[in-house]
Amino acid sequence: MTIALNGQQIRPQGDPVASYFQCLQLLERLHRLMLDLIKDDFERVGRSDLTPVQALLLYNLGEAEVSAGELRSRGMYQGSNVSYNLKKLVGMGYVLHERCDQDRRSVRVRLSDRGQQVRDQIGELFARHAGDLDCSGVLDDPPLDAVNRQWRRIERYWAEQIRYIY
Repeated sequence: MTIALNGQQIRPQGDPVASYFQCLQLLERLHRLMLDLIKDDFERVGRSDLTPVQALLLYNLGEAEVSAGELRSRGMYQGSNVSYNLKKLVGMGYVLHERCDQDRRSVRVRLSDRGQQVRDQIGELFARHAGDLDCSGVLDDPPLDAVNRQWRRIERYWAEQIRYIY
């Protein structure tokens, strides 16, 4: 027997296929909600020059100096063009870039002081949410560490599936 969820036919709870399908839908919704949370936080402080995706790029860049390809592999940039957004961030003064001495085709990027301020704002937002969730007990059952281990296993499985395609 199957049931419909958001227009899709799935099996009842307890079925690994149904659970996996629900997990995928939840992952997608959580990512969209995370972008909405960043957008709302920016609106509260009157920041309108960055998109949530650009803010996540800044956050994931962190203290490192990396190539665009390395940055792409660090984060989730659904429906975005990392190179385009990096170019915009450089133009707005959030990111500094320079050609790599060893390979002149490669560009290394790092945060400017202005980019670090945005990274700090996003970090404070995430820390505030983590504190609220911890106090409410949401992160206790199952423990978030166990959930993260499961996500890493799924990530590893997906990465292996992509390698097998080629």
